[in-house]
Amino acid sequence: MNSALDVAAAKAFVEITTLFGMAEFNPKGEPVTNFLRALCDYPGVDCYDLLTSISGKNCCLNASTVDLFLKNEPQSTSTKNMVHLAQTVRDGVLAKYNYGNPDFNMMHYGEAKPPIYNLSNIPHDLPIFISYGGQDALSDVRDVELLLDSLKFHDVDKLTIQYIKDYAHADFIMGVNAKDIVYNQVVSFFNHQH
Repeated sequence: MNSALDVAAAKAFVEITTLFGMAEFNPKGEPVTNFLRALCDYPGVDCYDLLTSISGKNCCLNASTVDLFLKNEPQSTSTKNMVHLAQTVRDGVLAKYNYGNPDFNMMHYGEAKPPIYNLSNIPHDLPIFISYGGQDALSDVRDVELLLDSLKFHDVDKLTIQYIKDYAHADFIMGVNAKDIVYNQVVSFFNHQH
């Protein structure tokens, strides 16, 4: 991630929240609102345009679509899910969830540390469509390049990669041209799989 807000959030996110019984991470709830307010005081974090601060400089949004989207999104997720994301960002490693205690990790994985995902173990004939944007702050180009490197032995006819230079994270969901640029290609990709 290359967003100052996202990195600050990942570094500040406290695993202890799961111990206090905060099982749900509700982006519209008071605890998360307070957490975001505190993050906005971090050096380099700009909360004036929160959507851009989180997702990157989106090219193709219109105000009415964003307003409609924000009435229903973002949805809640489990706090454990957010802690796992924070662990991945902080550690720079894509591994299973770290329970924070070698004994708990041992109970779940048979190892003191959580196992690292080996993405090259993905079956080489599994159809995969990857679309990413040059302005995406959540899934930045460097991270996607690392993923692509682990897929270098994938069957070429089963892997489609689409790079959209001007797209940021929210453009994929609600960009005015997402249907033509992304969705039609995804549907076509799956229609050609047997």
